[in-house]
Amino acid sequence: MHRGPTLAAGIEALLARHWWQPRRSALAQALRPLSWLYGALADRRRRAAVPVRLPVPVIVVGNFIVGGAGKTPTVIALVQALAASGRRPGVVSRGYGRREAAAREVAGDDAPAAVGDAPPLLHPRTGLPVSVGRDRVAAGHALCAAHPQVDLLVCDDGLQHHALARDAELVVFDERGAGNGLLLPAGPLREPLPQRLPPHMRIVYTAGTVSTALPGALALRHIGAAWPLAAWRAGDAGQAQPLSALRGRPLLAVAGLAAPEKFFAMLEAAGLTIDRLPLPDHHDYAALPWHDGIAEVVTTEKDAVKIDPSQRGKTQVWVVPLDLTLPSALVGELLSLLPAPTPP
Repeated sequence: MHRGPTLAAGIEALLARHWWQPRRSALAQALRPLSWLYGALADRRRRAAVPVRLPVPVIVVGNFIVGGAGKTPTVIALVQALAASGRRPGVVSRGYGRREAAAREVAGDDAPAAVGDAPPLLHPRTGLPVSVGRDRVAAGHALCAAHPQVDLLVCDDGLQHHALARDAELVVFDERGAGNGLLLPAGPLREPLPQRLPPHMRIVYTAGTVSTALPGALALRHIGAAWPLAAWRAGDAGQAQPLSALRGRPLLAVAGLAAPEKFFAMLEAAGLTIDRLPLPDHHDYAALPWHDGIAEVVTTEKDAVKIDPSQRGKTQVWVVPLDLTLPSALVGELLSLLPAPTPP
């Protein structure tokens, strides 16, 4: 069973309840002096950074806010669209949650502890080379050296990694927008929202609705199938079931995300009957958070990569991928910001 939230997770949950209120709470206002200090330190780091350019153009996908807003599905959708346009992209990621800092390439059997939460999804979903490292510049150089055919890098969650030069930035928002509009720890913002977009920046809203004053494109978010855990790990699409096949059955919905309610709401919109079990973002699954009497569980890909199939007992675990479709006009705008590819 789940061992309960850590002190850090409890503090984060408390702050999050105040971050996402439309009106600034008394706690948020009390924390504003700390947010001013945070902003000053972040600005100093930005000014001190000397951006290093990689051998190929770079598109950074990231957030102004802390926590997830759909970055990983956006990266998957973007690199697939770039590949369909004729480019040969690779992916660079911090590898949040990994134990090591050094750059390394992601292999098909890598565990999240070795490469982070998102990269085990990025590699099989895209079929493209993925390199992780705390130093994104080093990770990018390693990927380009190992895969000389790559003519473009997409950096997953590197908006504030100012040491990495970039040609374009794609900033992701979900339906929560910028919350109360304050910097950490008074609000969810990692940096202030710009008054106007820089020429190299574009915005995408992953919930299909505009949630800030910044102009941006609307992505289409959808779920379409449920995969048995073992089949999902093996890439066996033949065992995937339409979500409608799970209707009328009691299901435990489990999600260790920054905003798990989005996943739960999409399952209910698909007609499923669920009990909700939200977990802290990046939950480690050292122990399964449900008991052996649970017959069926539905969960996200981000959670599934950390579930050991041998520990699930008699519980049937269904993995429900979240997919995004990016507007072709947005992909075209990002491509227009890049230098033309060098002929092979």
